[in-house]
Amino acid sequence: MTDAPSMIDWDLAVRLGSRFAGEGPDVSAAAADEAVRELRAGAERSTGLVREFTSLSAAEHTAPVLVVDRAGWIKANAETFEKILTPIVGRLTAKKGTPSGISAAIGSRITGAEVGVVLGFMGSKVLGQFDPFHDPHGRLLLVAPNVVHIERELEVDPTDFRLWVTLHEETHRVQFTAVPWMRDHLHAQMNALADSVEVGESLENGIKRIGESLRGGSGSLVDLMSTPEQRELIDGVTGVMSLLEGHADVVMDGVGPEVIPSVNAIRRKFNVRRKGIGPLDRVLRRVLGLEAKMAQYRDGAIFVRGVIAKVGMDGFNAVWESPENLPSKAEIGDHEAWVARVHA
Repeated sequence: MTDAPSMIDWDLAVRLGSRFAGEGPDVSAAAADEAVRELRAGAERSTGLVREFTSLSAAEHTAPVLVVDRAGWIKANAETFEKILTPIVGRLTAKKGTPSGISAAIGSRITGAEVGVVLGFMGSKVLGQFDPFHDPHGRLLLVAPNVVHIERELEVDPTDFRLWVTLHEETHRVQFTAVPWMRDHLHAQMNALADSVEVGESLENGIKRIGESLRGGSGSLVDLMSTPEQRELIDGVTGVMSLLEGHADVVMDGVGPEVIPSVNAIRRKFNVRRKGIGPLDRVLRRVLGLEAKMAQYRDGAIFVRGVIAKVGMDGFNAVWESPENLPSKAEIGDHEAWVARVHA
């Protein structure tokens, strides 16, 4: 994907991830065309619905809507990760030095394989995603095979489910478009985390404790490989991500009853599926930090609903006014503390 030297073999990551993810369910050409058409139409329809519900003003059609297969999602995310990680890796190698020759080649392939497995697992699960770091204004990805797979598995109405999914992802586009400082804020937090990393110590500590996590111990790899200072930075990112994901969940359910007759049944079945569908799936979710991701949806939605009940939608929207108004991880679990601080 680039001719520049890299600590990660991104081409290998994409190839391996695509094989690991597979192609998805068997779908006729007509059914595939219908799924793509409905997902595109759902994204278009969601814009006005999200604006009306949230009162957030965001320009329309700022980001391309890409309906992709699993391999397409993996390639897109590898490109984004490479873009984000390149300056971070540069700073880390400046601290530790850059390996050369065969060591660099072997190391980049090992890391590429590891990234590929993670992307492959995620690529078989993700329904959609808004990528805020794609220039110039982000891009909205909808993974058609996964949407079809889940709607079949849950036995829900396909048209309702597809609109429900696009409502969530369009909410993310609106968040980053209506709040233009959000992208730079998240990027700055990730850079601060990279600046705090001591590569040797972090990796050594993490390797020693990966086995504990696999044997059922608590914590993801992010938790196991973090110093107290890094955890403080991660807590800041967690607060923001919980807000964004919880807000999108509230919007998709709040808009739902007006336009999606089966929204309550979809939510009930989908929440059961989020817990994992088998022992291996649950272990991988825990090790990769996906359990924490699921908690972001749950805790963030509770926070958003609590604030809206207390001060209304306009009062909640104060959260978008400046980075200082973003909730901390602690405030995500105590919405009244956020209300008292911001609306004092």
